[in-house]
Amino acid sequence: RDEDDINDVASMAGVNLNEENACILATNSDLVGTVIRSCADEPFLSSEALKKKILNIGKRHDITELNSDVVNLISRATQERLRGLLEKLTVIAQHRVSTHKGSDRYIVSSDTRAQLRFLEKLEHLKKQRRDEEEREMLLRAAKSRSTKEDPEQLRLKQKAKEMQQLELAQMQQREANLTALAAIGPRKKRLLDSSNIGSGLEGLNGNRVAPGSSGFSLTKQLLCPRITRICLRDLIFCMEQEREMKHSLTLYRALLK
Repeated sequence: RDEDDINDVASMAGVNLNEENACILATNSDLVGTVIRSCADEPFLSSEALKKKILNIGKRHDITELNSDVVNLISRATQERLRGLLEKLTVIAQHRVSTHKGSDRYIVSSDTRAQLRFLEKLEHLKKQRRDEEEREMLLRAAKSRSTKEDPEQLRLKQKAKEMQQLELAQMQQREANLTALAAIGPRKKRLLDSSNIGSGLEGLNGNRVAPGSSGFSLTKQLLCPRITRICLRDLIFCMEQEREMKHSLTLYRALLK
């Protein structure tokens, strides 16, 4: 009765079940009768080397035999452990290189780099002032017409002469550099590959991005994908936060590098 009810409903809707069945078999004939099987789970570590390592450690505890499931379990645990560490290291590295200058959620409380630049500029001005005072003193000593053979006066005159020669040599070197740059000509910018530019613009047009500066920045990101680089400092910080590694010998060796 159920099949008759289905046929009645299908006939009322104008659907022929036999034709639909034949159409499905014709379109998916390559999939009919196939059996889908999962791929074999490949171990993350070498089974033989891992088994040998476990047995060497287990000799102290009278372990002479080892099941293959134990090797697979330790290999899987090692894989998950390394995956977790890499995820944490990626987050730490991204946090280290991230900038919040353009964000409205952060307010600059102190800019150490700007303070250091100010101190360097102040020191440079002081040094420049001392050099100018010393230069004026040497020039006055060089222009003096004293007939007394004062050793200090002679030393100042000699130093003023050396200073003038040094300034002349620096001026000649600067002029030679400018002449060489003028002979070489302006530097030519390297042109981008037209195929890369075309593909980038097609992708931008497909995403409905208007032409302009934002489109150029997106094209630059497409041509140069961002790579997160993890350094030794990130690894040390990650090990210091891990309960199992904060007192390990590996952390101590990393701190010595």
